[in-house]
Amino acid sequence: MSGRDRTRTGGNVCDFGSGGQTGPMPVLRKPARRQLLIALTATLSVLVLVAIAGLIRWAGDRSGSAAQAREPEAATTAAASTAGSCHGVPTTAPRELRAMWITSVNNIDWPSKKGLPEAQVKAEYLGWLDLAQKLHHNAVFVHVRPSGDAFWPSEYAPWSDWLTGKRDGVGPGWDPMAWMIAETHARNLEFHAWFNPYRGSQPAAAKGAGADVNQLAPNHPLRAHPEWRVTYPSTNGRFFFNPGIPEARTFVEDSMLEAVQKYDVDGVHFDDFFYPYPEGDEDFPDDAAFAAHNRGIKDKGDWRRDNVNLLVKEMSERIKQIKPWVKFGISPFGIWRNAGTDPEGSDSRGLQAYDEIYADTRTWVREKWLDYIVPQLYWNIGFDKADYAKMLPWWTATVAGTGVQLWIGQADYRVGEDGPWKEPDQLSKQLALNRTHPEVTGSVHFSAKQVKADRLGAVTRYAKDYYATPALPAAMSQLPSTPPAAPVVTAAVRDPETGTVTVTGRAGSGAAPTAFALYRVDGDKAVLVATDRATGAAGQQWVDAAAPAGPTATYCVTGLDRSWNEGLPSAPITAG
Repeated sequence: MSGRDRTRTGGNVCDFGSGGQTGPMPVLRKPARRQLLIALTATLSVLVLVAIAGLIRWAGDRSGSAAQAREPEAATTAAASTAGSCHGVPTTAPRELRAMWITSVNNIDWPSKKGLPEAQVKAEYLGWLDLAQKLHHNAVFVHVRPSGDAFWPSEYAPWSDWLTGKRDGVGPGWDPMAWMIAETHARNLEFHAWFNPYRGSQPAAAKGAGADVNQLAPNHPLRAHPEWRVTYPSTNGRFFFNPGIPEARTFVEDSMLEAVQKYDVDGVHFDDFFYPYPEGDEDFPDDAAFAAHNRGIKDKGDWRRDNVNLLVKEMSERIKQIKPWVKFGISPFGIWRNAGTDPEGSDSRGLQAYDEIYADTRTWVREKWLDYIVPQLYWNIGFDKADYAKMLPWWTATVAGTGVQLWIGQADYRVGEDGPWKEPDQLSKQLALNRTHPEVTGSVHFSAKQVKADRLGAVTRYAKDYYATPALPAAMSQLPSTPPAAPVVTAAVRDPETGTVTVTGRAGSGAAPTAFALYRVDGDKAVLVATDRATGAAGQQWVDAAAPAGPTATYCVTGLDRSWNEGLPSAPITAG
């Protein structure tokens, strides 16, 4: 993602910017005649239901194709959850993750320049949180390890020069990670720490250290361990930690897990960079590592994929051992394999992550090593090499039945480019398609700077149509679940000048909530109007800034745990 400025077309590489196990069948006993009749009846019922579902899906597929020409009017509502009732009507809240990537490498998003004063760095970050709140996002993905460095005081990595402006290992005098997380949580946004595992430096052309060891910080681990160091490409290249050396892999894992151990992160996030994207015909120079650590694997491509699989599997297991509630997810390149190569691949003709960067993304999902996956579907609807409208169903089928949530990486950075990206509603059409697939439970936009730029008014358009109200992230069944008891509300007061309503209350007994949701009765349902982080105060307040002008408004409050599992609503309270 930090490399999304790279664009390739033609050949076997399509336009891009950064770039199931089966077991033995169980033995079945012969049922008695009565059981057999019941079983046959049930089977016929299932077949009828499957046929009906097939017709519905066929119609959905046709409507998805039609969305290339227009936005489906009925697709503006996200999947919703109902926690209970408020004043006799059900509470309902959209359930989808909404977020943007905040990129630090090359100072793309934040900080805007190297070596800025602490006050300016903080002010810029708060500006991004302001934007997230304005757009009703509920998470941010912040680049904290762009290339073997760190945005926190680390025992494993030097300070990032994208922050400090220097590669001398000297820190800025404060802890950006701790401060960012506190400020992000204060606004009830999730903080996903975004790491690049194997990058050791950035190219010299991008103002990085390149492949010059003397340009690395004195405490950079690739100085102390030259045997872990790989240069690629050989000309104008950069350093990588060698994924094929077990000690290097463990060190990289430890360096990222340090942040999980020390900080209150909500998620650990990787992008599409593991083995580097190929540069011409030059191969990644890891012959020695393959000879020494092949684990009996004969094919180098299979070995490289296994190296990446081991990193993903081990990180998944180790994160949950440290903090079971922390989410782990990856945003891979959008094509696993093309159907022309593998009949189980997608209807596409582009670079294949499985074959060319050794990322077996489908296995990560099937093995349930991930809590979520965010494929980078950075192509327009109708693109001949990778049609968004065809790639999306491939991914929904891939996650179906796994419990791995599917969020889509949206290409805000492409708005305004020639062709279909000149259409201000291209992203709106894509979000409309997303909502025709219940497997899609969120979107992440690349990147913050492009979201803020709002070229062609595209962000304003999709925010109005799809992000007009707050949303709760979809809960994950594999994470710990402790829904809080119903809160106790004590007052609801309308400001006579602004019309806003402030509800006051406290958490119920039992498990302490992480957050609260405020609902307002609106006809035959109670709609979500605000969310807030729990403060632990006896008199916490929740504000409805858009309360209707009528004589009264009725509210309920629910509590949510760390995994967004929702408890029962409070008793209703009415503001005059």
